[in-house]
Amino acid sequence: MLTCLCLCFCLPPACADSLEQVIARVKPSVVGVGSFQKTRTPALSFIGTGFVTGDGLSVLTCSHVIQKLLDSNPSELVGILTGHGDTAQFRSATVVAIDAEHDLALLRLAGEPLPALQLGDAGSVREGQAMAFTGFPLGMLLGLHHVTHRATVSALTPVVMPSENALRLDVKRLAQLQKSPYTVFQLDATAYPGSSGSPLYDPETGLVYGIVNMVYVKGLKESAISTPSGITYAIPGVHMQALLLKKP
Repeated sequence: MLTCLCLCFCLPPACADSLEQVIARVKPSVVGVGSFQKTRTPALSFIGTGFVTGDGLSVLTCSHVIQKLLDSNPSELVGILTGHGDTAQFRSATVVAIDAEHDLALLRLAGEPLPALQLGDAGSVREGQAMAFTGFPLGMLLGLHHVTHRATVSALTPVVMPSENALRLDVKRLAQLQKSPYTVFQLDATAYPGSSGSPLYDPETGLVYGIVNMVYVKGLKESAISTPSGITYAIPGVHMQALLLKKP
C-alpha cells in the first residue's frame, strides 16, 4: 500500500517558470510605436506596439498604426518608445516599407541596436498550439507598461469571408476578396487596439510566429458583428519575413 501511495505523488513541472523567463527576455524587444512633437503636451505619444527583430535596428508593427500617426499630424516625428512607465525614451525611426495588404510596416532605427526577437517558422503553427503576446493595450491610456496574455491558436482561418448580404461588402472587403485571401491565426485571447503590433510568440522559446492585429483583420472578418466578439487575430510571420527583405 505504501508503494502505491508513493506513486501517486507528482513532481512539479521542470519548466514551471519558463514563461516568466521568456517574458523577461521578450520585454526589452517590445516597444511602443508613436510620435514626438515639442509643442504638444505630453510631447511623447504612442498608440500601438512594435517589436525589434533582425539586427536590432528593424522594428515591425502594423501599418494602420503608422498610417494613423502620419495622418494625425505630418509634422510629428515618428518613432518608438523604449523603457518602462515614466522612464520612456523616444527614438526616431524611418518608415522603410509598408505592406497594406497584410497590414504590416517596417521601421528602421539609427544608432545602437536593441535586443532583437527571432522569427520562427509560421508554417509550422497548428491549431491548439500555445502562444503568448506582449504589448501595450490601449496605448497612452495605460502607459508604457508591458502586458502579456496567454493564447491558444483556435483556428487557421482566411483573412476575409464572403458576406451573406451584398450590402455588407464595402470597398475594403471587395478588394480583399478579389485577391487570394491569406490565412491568419485566430486566438482565444482578448487584445485591445493598442495591442496591434504585439509579437505572438512561443511561451517556451520566445520565437515569434505572428503579429497581433486588432483593427484591419477584425474589420474584414467581423463586419457583420455589431459588438466586439473578443476574438483576436494575428498575421503570420511569413509576411513579416518578406517585408524584412525590403530593408535598405
